[in-house]
Amino acid sequence: MSVRFTKGHGTENDFVLLADLDGLLDLSAAQVARLSDRHAGIGGDGVIRVVRTVHAEEPEVRAQADEAEFFMDYRNADGSKAQMCGNGTRVFATWLRREGLIGDGGSVVATRAGTRRVRFEGDEVVTHMGTWSLVHPSEAAERGVDSFVHVDEAEDVDDPYSALSLDLGNPHTVVALPPEVSLDGLDLTRAPVVRPVPPEGSNVEFVRVLGPGHLAMRVHERGVGETRSCGTGVCAAALAVGIWSDSAGSGTWRVDVPGGTLTVRALPDHQVELAGPAVLVADGQTDLLTGA
Repeated sequence: MSVRFTKGHGTENDFVLLADLDGLLDLSAAQVARLSDRHAGIGGDGVIRVVRTVHAEEPEVRAQADEAEFFMDYRNADGSKAQMCGNGTRVFATWLRREGLIGDGGSVVATRAGTRRVRFEGDEVVTHMGTWSLVHPSEAAERGVDSFVHVDEAEDVDDPYSALSLDLGNPHTVVALPPEVSLDGLDLTRAPVVRPVPPEGSNVEFVRVLGPGHLAMRVHERGVGETRSCGTGVCAAALAVGIWSDSAGSGTWRVDVPGGTLTVRALPDHQVELAGPAVLVADGQTDLLTGA
């Protein structure tokens, strides 16, 4: 089957978008993995299927149809389904606007984590990321951390990093690196080990505070590996630093990632916004092959 695709990225977190407005495409995990393959496919950190919400497979997503016309069906590069993707929402909305499916005022997007409102501000796209929460609030309140992260199981098993777990519709574990550890020098070619083990896995963010309201971050995403950026991860990192500095309910953070810079705004009632660029770089047709 030949399908139309668009390649896009948000701070170099890149995606293959497939137009399937009427929900006719039965996209398998093997096909997603093939499309995401940077050698044998188009290449990307994941695949986004653009479908009208009324045609979504999951009933909990179809229930969002009265509020959101379009569903961002996001799949990780390994083919697994994901709740949502912050950078992906900006690319998704940019594609919808280019196609004339939404206006310059933005829209509401359906995701597996619930609806997300997206708007355009100049050259940037702003996503209201919804409500965030602590995964283990009592431990976080008592100790400021709730888990441990081992970057290299063989070498760091006796000296893990302390970390804090947050839920932004998908799971995150945030590490504030000690001053003597180089953020750039971390080896993230293998998945960090989180203990206790999160039941659905976790994205893991490593953070360096550069100054007031200014962070640098690298991330290892579950089902993908290290990526150049992660929108929900950037929010998790900023919020964790806010918690550690007793300012989680307000404030704005600039977060530098390998792929660029994003802005996180903490809002009242555990709400958060993410702002940054989105770029559509190529369009074409591809065959949905499942080759080994």
